[in-house]
Amino acid sequence: MARPYNFSAGPAAMPEEVLQIAASEMLDWHGTGTSVMEMSHRGKAFGEIITRAEADLRSLLAIPAHFKILFMQGGGLGENAIVPLNLSRGGAVDFVITGSWSQKSHKEAARYATARIAASNADTKHTTLPAPGSWQIGADAQYVHVCSNETIHGVEFHELPDLKALGSDAPLVIDFSSHVASRPVDWSRVGLAFGGAQKNLGPAGLTLVVVREDLIGHALPTCPSAFDYKTVADNGSMYNTPPTYAIYLAGLTFQWLQRQGGIAEMERRNIAKAQLLYDFIDSSAFYENRVAPACRSRMNVPFFLKDEARNEAFLASAQARGLLQLKGHKSVGGMRASIYNAMPIEGVRALVDYMREFEKEAV
Repeated sequence: MARPYNFSAGPAAMPEEVLQIAASEMLDWHGTGTSVMEMSHRGKAFGEIITRAEADLRSLLAIPAHFKILFMQGGGLGENAIVPLNLSRGGAVDFVITGSWSQKSHKEAARYATARIAASNADTKHTTLPAPGSWQIGADAQYVHVCSNETIHGVEFHELPDLKALGSDAPLVIDFSSHVASRPVDWSRVGLAFGGAQKNLGPAGLTLVVVREDLIGHALPTCPSAFDYKTVADNGSMYNTPPTYAIYLAGLTFQWLQRQGGIAEMERRNIAKAQLLYDFIDSSAFYENRVAPACRSRMNVPFFLKDEARNEAFLASAQARGLLQLKGHKSVGGMRASIYNAMPIEGVRALVDYMREFEKEAV
């Protein structure tokens, strides 16, 4: 039986092939007689799993050798605290506000540092991106924080800002939770990247941190040991028990990405999927997307019915067609289709076909 198409923003759809492999290995991983969930994180078997996962991720994302890869917990919200605890040195940090997630990051950082707003798109209700040339970055900024893809509002930096070109030596921190592995990363512009795995890389419970080595070792005295990047790095992400099964599933996803042709191929597919959906929405008199075309997210596509009285009927009929989790975030309303790496273009075609039929019946 064909599985429904799951457009959830996260936890999100995972590749069916990955789930099938995990199911086949559930009771016995590679002849060990145990499930990965039952393994000691310090045993040889799990050591093989995490070592390969780290190597595969480094290869996939072309992460330079002078960056550490950390497998952590706490999600993106947790990193909103952990980043300033490690990088702020108790000083000033600058934020570019582009939607709900960067707002949350700014608010949390204010508990540990002087958190300033360098730029904001609030005046356009988070439907544009503030031009980097307009950013007010302080000379004393310990880092500049950007959410490179806003999951809720559907805006994306398709090119990461070059802080040096803006006259700043501050490292760039990016929250790439909802676009990680969907496109290449220019690491020459990044000091630290973090993201929850539950949107594009695996299940909830795992948080990835990729951090430049020179930024490690400056945690505030109040930083818990388990969240000190130096402690985590020095212990190979094993200072406390890591989310072992989530790392295993993420590792299987990394292998799946390699079999698909890597990040360049995923970016090609994601551009095609996003264009298909946006082109239909733009051609319709019944649906609308309110984000400026130049910064529309490839991963999260919010859209609205011109007649919002038909929202519930749209969602009910979609579910009956096997098109799931299309309701928009409560803070924005409308609809949202999250079309991460695991969503095939056939799923987007099925959504467009349904939207077209619903429009014909409604007008």
